[in-house]
Amino acid sequence: MEDIIFLLIILSVTYVTGSIIEKKHFESIKKRERALIRKPIISFGAKTWNTNKKIKKIELVTGEVVISGDYFKNFVASLKNLFGGRLTTFESVLDRGRREAVLRMREKAIGAHYIINARIESIMINDNYSSKESVPQCAIIAYGTAVTYE
Repeated sequence: MEDIIFLLIILSVTYVTGSIIEKKHFESIKKRERALIRKPIISFGAKTWNTNKKIKKIELVTGEVVISGDYFKNFVASLKNLFGGRLTTFESVLDRGRREAVLRMREKAIGAHYIINARIESIMINDNYSSKESVPQCAIIAYGTAVTYE
């Protein structure tokens, strides 16, 4: 009985702290996205860029992030893994990771007019949800070509 109570306490604490941390991170992302709303403009397509302006600088810009869920999300995912289906508990983690990676890329390209042919890649570092020692982690990188005109 003590083990069940201890498990419930741990799950409650991780749920509350994880929710607080996730909420603060989303608020930070939204604030930074508003600040960078038009600086620089990003193209995810292979669009041809024709302009009469002279190019001053072209450089590769990247934004990397490694993100993981909390133990509560890990516990819920391990339960869902028994029955199969989508692991929706980690979708917000992936959303935060993608948005953070793109923001970091844009912040490195301050002064550029465009980031063209931007791409986002991700890889699972540790995807063992049933392990009690670790939480799944995802590395996400956003990269593109920053173009600055004279």
